[in-house]
Amino acid sequence: MAPNGISRNGLLLFLIGITFGFCATYFFKFGIANGPNTQVYVNNQRYSGGLIPESPHSHGETDHLAGPDQIIDWSHGHVHSHAEESDEVAKSLQSKVRVLCWVMTNPKNHQSKAKHVKATWGKRCNILLFMSSQEDTSLPAVALPVDEGRDNLWAKTKEAFRYIHKHHFNDAEWFLKADDDTYIVVENLRYFLLDKKSDEPWYYGRRFKPYVSQGYMSGGAGYVLSKKAVELLAQRGLDNPKMCRSDAGGAEDLEVGKCMERVGVKAGDSRDPEGRERFMPFVPEHHLIPGILPKDMWYWSYNFYPAKQGQECCSDFAISFHYVSPNMMYVLEYLVYHLRPFGVNTITKTQVLQESESGAKTSEGVTVEVKPPAQEVKKEEKNKEVKKEEKPEGKKEEKPEEKKVETVEGKKEEKPEEKKDEKTDTKEEDKKVTKNEANLATSSVKDKDLNKSKENAAQR
Repeated sequence: MAPNGISRNGLLLFLIGITFGFCATYFFKFGIANGPNTQVYVNNQRYSGGLIPESPHSHGETDHLAGPDQIIDWSHGHVHSHAEESDEVAKSLQSKVRVLCWVMTNPKNHQSKAKHVKATWGKRCNILLFMSSQEDTSLPAVALPVDEGRDNLWAKTKEAFRYIHKHHFNDAEWFLKADDDTYIVVENLRYFLLDKKSDEPWYYGRRFKPYVSQGYMSGGAGYVLSKKAVELLAQRGLDNPKMCRSDAGGAEDLEVGKCMERVGVKAGDSRDPEGRERFMPFVPEHHLIPGILPKDMWYWSYNFYPAKQGQECCSDFAISFHYVSPNMMYVLEYLVYHLRPFGVNTITKTQVLQESESGAKTSEGVTVEVKPPAQEVKKEEKNKEVKKEEKPEGKKEEKPEEKKVETVEGKKEEKPEEKKDEKTDTKEEDKKVTKNEANLATSSVKDKDLNKSKENAAQR
């Protein structure tokens, strides 16, 4: 019996209870609170705008965010409101810059996430493949000989590039890797790659700096390899343990970066001319709104270039966003490809096909004035000035198509004036002005002679 009537067993139970209480408090305070966050506090207000990952190599945190049961299909025939807009430039790039997109997924995400990638941005790739461990011809998903799980992502990535090199190497010049919660603006990717050489060893994405001297690309934001880079990776790296890690472990994007540097593939700068990023590791809101991302999180120290928030965060031709739920993919699809402010920065088929014409053009019941090119506007103004100079004082305005010439008998003979092409050279216009001035002078002399003859006759 311990002093004050406390037994040893009671004291032991008390100590155990205290220890358990501290452990439980630590777990809930630092384990759950510092885990993947879907709710954070901004200026002492609760915010629930999306996932903030605890690690740059996080994967699968959005698997529980399933999309609608049925896809939302904006078919070509469904969209009539932009029928007069032209996508000829995008179609031209589609054949000039061929992109194969492969998406990391798993069997449980085929219907909840992967099919929504296919229904949105995936359909704009030249070739779309989903890399899984189970075949699904409706996507299509390739059954790779790997186990699923976060610890096998590097193994799946290696098998995916082996498959692509063997079956699709000559089907594209560029090869994009993305996750099933990544959203890609494929047209902007092609535009970025337009002046890049696919026969040189390059790869691009959101560039991080730790662990690899030239940096490596964020896996979630997506990264794109040139054809030469895929060739070096497959032939020199994947089966060479001195170049690429041979086991299944390790962070997928980091291991790709190490392997790329060793086989001679260069990490490129994907920022726009203003220094704004094109590949985004988070949803748009986290980049655009300052203060959402905690100041002490890994993101700020991982970026190869200084990270920015607000309006300078992202290029106007941004390529990717990460941690995008299936529902948000449809929202982005609508905002990027369907929402239009009327009359603002709209390039129409009329402008593309008939940009030299002037006059009123009617489309969808709305009359739009298509202005002629600047040079033609200047010529029209010059013609108006010439006509004003031709007009004699004290006379009524004459029709532009008729020209009146005095005869000796004092009668007027009308002769139709030949229409001139508005695109007549300046020299021809100058000649016309000189000729008109001469005609005016001759007509004036004749008028004076005629009046003098009438006065003489009256005096007689």
